[in-house]
Amino acid sequence: MGTHMTNIPHLHQLIPHDTPMVLVDELIDVGEEHVHCRVNINESCIFFDPETRSIPGHVGIEFMAQSVAGWAGYHAWKQDKPSPIGFLLGCRRYQTECSAFNEGDLLDIYAERLMENNGMAVFTCRIEHQGTVLATCQLNAFVPSPEKLDQMIGNSQENRNPS
Repeated sequence: MGTHMTNIPHLHQLIPHDTPMVLVDELIDVGEEHVHCRVNINESCIFFDPETRSIPGHVGIEFMAQSVAGWAGYHAWKQDKPSPIGFLLGCRRYQTECSAFNEGDLLDIYAERLMENNGMAVFTCRIEHQGTVLATCQLNAFVPSPEKLDQMIGNSQENRNPS
């Protein structure tokens, strides 16, 4: 069950990254528990290697993380809230079938939420190229509520202010 994608802001407005750190190109489908993004491998990517005409395979983790950020940003947008800042806590069993993603590849990035508890979420992610799975991973992320984020950031500042 996906969402009709017409009136949703562009993916780049849903994630809190700035160019050139935005690596995913578009949001294809998003729902309660899943997201599907697409990445076009080309030289506009900051990690593109002009010699090999490719992007190193480990960058796939960041593709997955940004797809999850897009999912979180979409759900924040639906509630008229700003895109949350998420913290990638870990990535388990990142397995990739390829050492690099080649120029011209159109990659499909899928993430599904397995569980969420108190801002801690676990997603199972995969990267496909033309229906072939190239990489899989389980991502653990922490998306604090705005209040919690204020506490985390605010505490360090309050301590410095003379009372």
